[in-house]
Amino acid sequence: MSGHSKWSTIKRKKGALDAKRSKIFSRIIKEITVAVKEGGSDPDGNPRLRLAIANAKGASMPKDNIARAINKGSEKDAANYQEVVYEGYAPNAVAIYIECTTDNLQRTVSNIRSYFNKFGGNLGTNGSLAFLFDRKGVFTIPQGDINMDDFEMEIIDAGAEDIETEDNIITITTAMEDFGTMIKKLEELGIEPENAELQRIPKNTVKVDLEAAKKVMKLLDLFEDDDDVNNVFHNMELTDDLMAELD
Repeated sequence: MSGHSKWSTIKRKKGALDAKRSKIFSRIIKEITVAVKEGGSDPDGNPRLRLAIANAKGASMPKDNIARAINKGSEKDAANYQEVVYEGYAPNAVAIYIECTTDNLQRTVSNIRSYFNKFGGNLGTNGSLAFLFDRKGVFTIPQGDINMDDFEMEIIDAGAEDIETEDNIITITTAMEDFGTMIKKLEELGIEPENAELQRIPKNTVKVDLEAAKKVMKLLDLFEDDDDVNNVFHNMELTDDLMAELD
C-alpha cells in the first residue's frame, strides 16, 4: 500500500475515535465560508462550495449546520480568512507541508513555529519543499454494494491513476488536472465520496527508526489538532511496524 493511502487510513481511524468533532466541523465551516466569499452561495454555480458541502456530508455534518455556514459566509461581516502554507523539516530530514486557513496570520505562524521548535524541527521558507511533493486528487468512498469491475472501468476513463480498497473503503488517486473530471464522474454515477480533496503526495519517502517515527507522528498530531490547520503532508515512510503501533 502506498504511503499516502496509509496516511488516509490513519486519519480515518483517528476520525472514528476523535471526540473533537467540533474541530472537524469548524474546519469545514471555514472552507464553506471561503467558498461562498469566492464564488457565491449557490452550489450549482460554485464548484468549490459544492465540494465543501459534499465533504461536510461525508463528515456527517447536520444539514442545518451546513445551511447556517452558507448563510453566515454570505454576510458582510463574515470572517476574512486567508489560505496559507508553511513548510519545514522535522528531525531526521522529514519534510512537512502544512495547509492552513486563518483569520490571524500572526497567531498561526507563531503556533506552527512553536510546534516545530518543540520537537527539534525548523520552519522553512515557502516554496522550499513543494518540489518534494506531487499534487494529486484523492477520493475516499465507502465500497457498499459497488460492483468494482464496472466501477473501475468508469473511473479509469475519468482519470483514475490508482485504485485501492481496504476496510471497505475505496481510495482513488488522480492527477490534479483530472480532479474536477472525477468529481463529475462520481456525480453521474450517483456516488458520494466520504472525502474528496487535493493532497500532496511525496515523490520519495524518508525512512527513520521506530522511535524517531513516533516523535514525528506526535509533531504531526500537534499540527493536525490546530484549528487553523486544514491538512498536513509529509514524506516519512509509514512502515508496517509503525502502522502496527498506531492500530
